[in-house]
Amino acid sequence: MPGSFSPCVAFTGLWLTLLVVTPVNGQYEAAPKSVISLQPPWTTFLEGEAVTLACYRFGFYSPQKIKWYKERKILRQFQDRPTLVVHKSGDYGCQADSLPPSMHVHLEFSKDSLVLQAPPTVFKGDSVVLRCHAKESIEAKTLKFSKNGQDLKLPHQNSELHIHNANQQHNGQYKCTVKKWLSSFSSNTVRVQVQELFPYPVLTARPSQPIDGSPVTLTCQTQLPAQRSNAQLQFCFFRNSQLLGSGCSSSSEFRIPAIWTEESTRYWCKAETMNSQAGKQSTLFTIPVQRASADFQTRIIPASKLVFEGQLLLLSCSVKRVPGPLTLSWYKRDMLNKETKLPKSSEAEFKISKVNISDAGEYYCEANNSRRSFVSGAVPITVRVPVSQPALTLSMGKTQALEGDLITLHCQSQRGSPCILYEFYYENVSLGNSSTLSGEGASFNFSMSTERSGNYYCTADNGLGAQRSEAIRISIFDMKKNRSVSVVAGMIGGLLIMAVGGFLFYYWFSRKAGGKPASDDSRSPSDSEPQEPTYYNVPACIELQPVYSNDSKEDVIYTEVRRTQPRQKRAVQESESPRSRCQMAEKN
Repeated sequence: MPGSFSPCVAFTGLWLTLLVVTPVNGQYEAAPKSVISLQPPWTTFLEGEAVTLACYRFGFYSPQKIKWYKERKILRQFQDRPTLVVHKSGDYGCQADSLPPSMHVHLEFSKDSLVLQAPPTVFKGDSVVLRCHAKESIEAKTLKFSKNGQDLKLPHQNSELHIHNANQQHNGQYKCTVKKWLSSFSSNTVRVQVQELFPYPVLTARPSQPIDGSPVTLTCQTQLPAQRSNAQLQFCFFRNSQLLGSGCSSSSEFRIPAIWTEESTRYWCKAETMNSQAGKQSTLFTIPVQRASADFQTRIIPASKLVFEGQLLLLSCSVKRVPGPLTLSWYKRDMLNKETKLPKSSEAEFKISKVNISDAGEYYCEANNSRRSFVSGAVPITVRVPVSQPALTLSMGKTQALEGDLITLHCQSQRGSPCILYEFYYENVSLGNSSTLSGEGASFNFSMSTERSGNYYCTADNGLGAQRSEAIRISIFDMKKNRSVSVVAGMIGGLLIMAVGGFLFYYWFSRKAGGKPASDDSRSPSDSEPQEPTYYNVPACIELQPVYSNDSKEDVIYTEVRRTQPRQKRAVQESESPRSRCQMAEKN
């Protein structure tokens, strides 16, 4: 009796190919090789029986030219004839057109009267048929199947043993026995080893290190054997225990539109047959999501970060390496570190038609993809303001000074970007300069002398154009000239006093000689009541005091003479005349 046959062929739709597989449309199928098939799908037969071999191109296309091999030697060549009928034991193979040869299959034609026919390979979940085949008809009541030497109790006795949903429990050595009269016939032994239909799947991600917010494709990789390359599988993808998508599908790939850092968690997949009788899941897989690093590109018009007041300022922002859709916004950080979102800035460009000093600060762009924000580096904008016309002022408040007086000139512009350089001039000759970062201006001190009388002015310059102040004329106060004027004025005043005094003396002498004034008699004093002569209308002496008034705009000093009323006295000594009193006043 022959032993167990070589498991080299398939049965019932089993196509033999090389065990080289590649993914095609999400499924893993055989590489382009020649394919050989058998009909009926057994590898053991009784002597005298025949089996038909068929050769195809990959994809089950009929070839135009076929070569048949036996024991790895060319047996036959056919044109447009894909089949070959054989009756003898041996190793057979074929080659379709120019494709590589197929696998070789061993066929056994036994001389025994009883054989057990079985498929060469059994996969988990298969429905397996073991057939007890004899030259003569077999009565069911005389047939028994055994496994590992133990008779199997079957509900129905017939020539076929059916195994449904094969698994590892069905592994073992099978044979069949037929009792006829007093004789017993046993078949060859067939070893059944249930194999996995496919290995455990492996979950991979593409790209392997996706960027935060970018899409990623998961692939559940497994491999079907060549004998079952036509089997259909379905794939399921999970994040932790949550099923992704709408459920399982025939595609071995699943696309995540956007994956985030916080989703760098446990993923796994499951591959199973369409009837779910065979299924396996991958190990847990963590996707190393890299936090996105936005690549900002900012453009400035004008190209310099130094902008003059009144100029156009245009800022534009573009972002790379950040998944969209993106919303762009512009922000400004002022000198006090206060941040402000700029109005109407939710776009790539921000425009200021005319820049002023308040627009100075740091500008930055923010990109938001509804999940996370990305901020660009700050763009410092400096606004330069030209200086305004400076004002020149004097510390003493007047334009005339005495010889040796200390003069302070102060020059200040109300507007202008620092640093401002102030320079002082006398008659177009520079006296010196001073620079300042503050807005308080600059000062220049000098001692006044006759040689320094003249026009003074200052300039202010911050590099954006110098500005000149109005000129101020400063002169020396001439004491000699002022004294001569005072003497002349004093002489005129003295002559005036003498004239007035002479008139008064004449008036007084007329009264003393008995003359009567042109007045009413009733108003004269009584003779019995003598009194000292008292003068009400004209004072005994009018003191004239010179008062000096100086106009800063002229060099001449004028003298003003004022009259002051002396105090009245009850008694006046006759020996003291008004003339002597005025003279004394003059002397004084």
